[in-house]
Amino acid sequence: MKPANFEYFAPTSLAEALALLEQHGDEAKVLAGGQSLMPLMNMRLVRPKVVVDINRLSELAYISPGDSGERLAP
Repeated sequence: MKPANFEYFAPTSLAEALALLEQHGDEAKVLAGGQSLMPLMNMRLVRPKVVVDINRLSELAYISPGDSGERLAP
C-alpha cells in the first residue's frame, strides 16, 4: 500500500524546521530516520498532512556529555 498524499519539507536549519512544525501543528510529523513512521504511513495507520524531514540538519548531529550519560543525535 502507498501512503496518503502529504506535503514534504526538508528544512535546511533547525529554525526553519521549528517554524514549519509550529505552522502546521498537529497535522505535521517529524521524519528522523523513517524506521517507524514510513511503514505506518504505508499501511495508512498514520496520515500526516505534512512531513518535516530533519535528517540533514547539522544542528542535530552531535555527541555530547549529559548529566545522565552521553547525548546522541544522528
